[in-house]
This record gives sequence, structure tokens and C-alpha cells, in this order.
Amino acid sequence: MNRREFLVTAAAAGLAGCATSGEKKCCAKAGACGGKMLFGVCRPLKDAALLKKHGYDFFETGVAGILKPTCSEEEWKKQKELILNAPIPLRSCNGFIPGTFRITGPKADFAPALDYAEKALRRAEEVGVKTIVFGSGGARNVPGDICGDRAQRPDTEKGLLQYTEFCRLLCKRVEDLKTVSIVIEPLRPNESNIINYVWQGMQVVRDVNSPRLEQLADIYHMISGRECARSIVEAGCHLKHCHIACKATRKFPGTRPDDAEIFKPYFDALKQIGYTGGVSCECGWPTEEKEFEKALDTALALMKSLA
Repeated sequence: MNRREFLVTAAAAGLAGCATSGEKKCCAKAGACGGKMLFGVCRPLKDAALLKKHGYDFFETGVAGILKPTCSEEEWKKQKELILNAPIPLRSCNGFIPGTFRITGPKADFAPALDYAEKALRRAEEVGVKTIVFGSGGARNVPGDICGDRAQRPDTEKGLLQYTEFCRLLCKRVEDLKTVSIVIEPLRPNESNIINYVWQGMQVVRDVNSPRLEQLADIYHMISGRECARSIVEAGCHLKHCHIACKATRKFPGTRPDDAEIFKPYFDALKQIGYTGGVSCECGWPTEEKEFEKALDTALALMKSLA
């Protein structure tokens, strides 16, 4: 399939599917509540003032560096003040489970990962974070078994069951929380061997059936994996966060002149479900300051034109 065929197929098929009746009701409610999409950038706390200057609503950054799940309560108290006094809200965090933890495969060990994740989620709720992005390819990718001197193919079916059980146990631990959600991030096949598509993430969301577990749509990964926008409609009110980057370069939206055309079916789907969550630019940016600021304006203008 060439680039033009992909665009036509995505546009034609993107909104063809129907959500379930429950999702339709939820989406109708979301639309009736009004509101608008919120736009942010995956950048550190030190860039929050610059993002505010250029009109962004929030910033997103890594769990380990901002929520510091391994640091003491005294250290956290100082960090918490910095976050709460940031020029714009910390609405989302990514990089949830470090690759040093194993949650799938024969050496999976849930206990330390659950402790780390629970601490991160509790601290996230304290500072108003709405979504914790569960991509974490290093922790979730299913390793192959070693049989003698030969590596065997990963048992991804078993790995998915382990991943689902981890999510279930974690949600049980934090069922008392009220506002923060874990959002499952599908990763393209060359980055993860389980949960490559939004519909696969939604299977886990439905199996676990907890208000603490919801879905993310990464438009870059969706386009890379040729997943059409219909998956967004089918996720409906379970969709709580989005990522975006230019398909060809993984740089900021607006890098290429056809970015708007490529992204349009996905934003149309978001509008169809009344989406009012965050859309974060998770992408590469120019290193030179003036060019970076110009790129921030370009990206925001493009996203707002589609929202």
C-alpha cells in the first residue's frame, strides 16, 4: 500500500465502525458536557513556562524523574511543591514501569513492580496527574525462553495473560484512588511483541474492568501499524489520553506538509466521541531555541485546526 492509498483507506475506513451501545451512551454524555481537547508536550518541568508562553495546556514527562517513586517522603514533599507551583499542570506521565522490572516471561516478578507502580500512582494523584501512560516496552515485552543453548520464540499468549493479571492486581491495590488512571499504550510491532493496537489494549481494559485502567491512542503508532481511526470510536469513553508525532520522521506535528491530511481521520474520530482529554506531542524537536519555539507554534496551530 503506497502513501496515497493509505491516506484514502484511513479516511474512508476511519469512522466506519460502530461503538457498542454502552460506549455510544458514554460518548454522547462526553459530547454533551462540552469542553475541548487539551494540548501538551512531553518535556521536563523546566520547560513548563515556555510551553505556557506558546499556549499549551499541560506538560507530560517521565514517572521516574518527576514522581520519584523510590525517593523518601521528605524528598517527595519538596518535589511535590515544585510540581504544584508549575506554570501549567502536569497532566500526564509516561515511562511508567522501568525495564529493570519484569512483568512477563518466565522471570516475571510482580511484587517489586507493583510496589513501585502503586507509589507512583498515589503520588500522581496528590499532584493532580490524570493519566499514567503504560507503554513500558522494556518491562512488558515477552522474552523468549532459553532451552539449552537455543532461544525459543516468546510465548506472547502467556505474556498477555501475565500483563493482564499485573494490571488487575495493580488496579485492586489502588481502587481507593479517585482521579488518576493508568492508560494502556499500544506500541508498534517493532517496539513491542504484545498490545500493538488500540483494540488489543481495549481487550485488557474490558477484562480488568476497573475505573483505574483506561486506554491511550498514540496516533504515531496507529499510523505506523496501519490501524484506522475506527479503533478510537470503538474505544469511546475509555480513551483518556493521546500521543502524536509525524509519521515519517517522528518529529513534531507539522514537520511535513501532508501531516494535517494524515492526522485528520484520527481527529475526526476524537471529535465523534466528544473527546476532551489530552493530546501530547511525544516527538523530536529542533535543538536550537528559536527553531524549537517556532516548532511549538507550528504543532499547536496544526492540532487546533483539526480539533
